Amino acid sequence: MTTRYTSLLGLGFGDCGKGLFTDYVCRAQRGHTVVRFNGGAQAGHNVVLPDGRHHTFSQFGAGSFMDGVATVLSAPFIIHPHALLFEAEALAAKGVPDILDRLLIDGRCRVTTPLHQAAGRLREWARASGASGPHGSCGVGVGETVLQELSDPQTAIRYADLTQRKRTLDKLAMLRERLRADAGLQWPGMASNAAAQTEWKVLNDESIGSRWLDAIQPCLRAAPSASPELLAQRLTMPGAVVFEGAQGVLLDERHGFHPHTTWSSISTDAVESVLLDLGLHAEVTHLGVMRSYLTRHGAGPLPTQDAALDVLAEPHNSNEGWQGAFRRGHPDSVLLEYAVSAVGRLDGIVATHLDVFDRFGPLQWCIGYGHEPGGLTDHLPLGTPGDVAHAERIMELLDMARPVYAATPLRNASSWCAAVEAVAGVPVTHTASGPLHVNVDVRRPFAKLE
Repeated sequence: MTTRYTSLLGLGFGDCGKGLFTDYVCRAQRGHTVVRFNGGAQAGHNVVLPDGRHHTFSQFGAGSFMDGVATVLSAPFIIHPHALLFEAEALAAKGVPDILDRLLIDGRCRVTTPLHQAAGRLREWARASGASGPHGSCGVGVGETVLQELSDPQTAIRYADLTQRKRTLDKLAMLRERLRADAGLQWPGMASNAAAQTEWKVLNDESIGSRWLDAIQPCLRAAPSASPELLAQRLTMPGAVVFEGAQGVLLDERHGFHPHTTWSSISTDAVESVLLDLGLHAEVTHLGVMRSYLTRHGAGPLPTQDAALDVLAEPHNSNEGWQGAFRRGHPDSVLLEYAVSAVGRLDGIVATHLDVFDRFGPLQWCIGYGHEPGGLTDHLPLGTPGDVAHAERIMELLDMARPVYAATPLRNASSWCAAVEAVAGVPVTHTASGPLHVNVDVRRPFAKLE
């Protein structure tokens, strides 16, 4: 028996159903390992079981309700050890007591600390109080972890460093002093913001590093740093490996719409680079994941946003918290074409929320953006990865975008699939009409998946 590899990559702004399909693919293929390869603890992938159990997976793979399925956190994943322990506790209460025993962590993974989390929150508050406005944040410090590594590499902490107490504490002390001197973390009126003052106290707490390191010891004992050789051994076991992407490609650090992006690469290249880094040359079945309609949490462009869609229930996404309001929009062929171009070669698309036509009715199909005088933009050019100026120009266009809809709306799942396939150039292989793995229908049998 050989090893099969499947990746699941979001084609929107997130919240597309990667948790559901990770759970489904693990069951369909008898998967033994889920690899998290991008992003960090800001992910929120929901899995609901037929017996009513539900979990929003953050760092553990969304196939973990299945006995024996392991999670590999592979560089460049950004690990939040303290949050990992809380998630393990939550999963234990839901019938998964051995989740830490099934965890392998690449020693090269970057680590988010309480200092990063506090600084990230303060920086977002500072932006929100200024002219630029908020960029969008989940408030768990992932972006700040990357930012500090880029600006001051000597303070970057890798998971393998955590067993060297003095070295880690020295790095934390340097990081704390650097952040306390960062003018970008303060703003007029900050003193009257009680929540901000709480975060500022973290940066002024000389004992925070030592106390945090003590608190995460159970994580280090249960999941010691794994070598590349051990990871490669796991990922070549007979059976199936699922690469569970985080966020969506429209938030990608290289091709997203600056500044409303995430410090994360969502692409087929990102998946394959993990395997190549471990010396593995293997074929991967790459699947794009979509909702039937677009969604977005918080700030950033959503040209087809329609308040009428807010009647659609969202039991696992609220308007509160760091991300801000949960918004909904009609499907958009312009953004879909852009997403498919940015993500890389796909073998198919899997889709969720196809029951929207029963719950809401027809959806509009955006075919372009109108602008004066009488023009129509139906294509967004893909720039050179990391070209911030290009990303900002696209952002300006999207800010002014006025959606132009097809004369005939999408009235059912069949018409939606046909429209998506025409733009994406690959088949919609699986659709889901509910939140459970048993709600997934095989639309086009796919030998590589089933």
